[in-house]
Amino acid sequence: MKFAFLLYEGVEPIDLAAIGVVSMARRVIPEFEYLTVAADAGLQRLSNGLRVAPDFGFDDCPPFDVLIVPGGPGWVQASEDAAIRDFLRRRGDGAVLVSICTGAMLLAKAGLLDGRIATTKCEVRPPEVSPLSLLTRDHPRIDARHALMVDNGTVLTGGGVSLCIDAMLHLIATRVGAAEAAEVARIIEYGAAWEANKARLPTLLAAKGLS
Repeated sequence: MKFAFLLYEGVEPIDLAAIGVVSMARRVIPEFEYLTVAADAGLQRLSNGLRVAPDFGFDDCPPFDVLIVPGGPGWVQASEDAAIRDFLRRRGDGAVLVSICTGAMLLAKAGLLDGRIATTKCEVRPPEVSPLSLLTRDHPRIDARHALMVDNGTVLTGGGVSLCIDAMLHLIATRVGAAEAAEVARIIEYGAAWEANKARLPTLLAAKGLS
């Protein structure tokens, strides 16, 4: 299984933890691979100045099975970027789309969450407005819920910030196996946190055949 991680200006660095989960998971599932992709191959300035060089641009990105769409304060501008929206629609077709944090706002703007249940970041520091409330207000065709994870089968939306780890563990559990996901959680020392998060927030399975 090959994962592609979307980069754009203003991604929150903590969302890179999703890549970290895949990287650590290779110790359990060695066939996992990952790459990073952005509109061009130039350095991407993430939130607060961290710069990351993507492996590929949109035009030369190889095939992948899962596209991870992160969030961060740059989501507002990124969601208006026609090249990003086109990439999500074009390359997301046939892949599993996984949004983490406010990455869901990019999927929403691209029309990829219409008619679906979805979640996104909820907690903010005032005077910020909760992205979950913005999702409800600005996208009436989406059934926005406060959840740990919403799994629609081909489109998964995760909760905010550090819950990107939970989203990746859920993906492993449902697409590879529960035992493998539990082992990944153990070796990243996140097992107790994952169980606590699952106890406090619902995981919504909107696709048939998931359990």
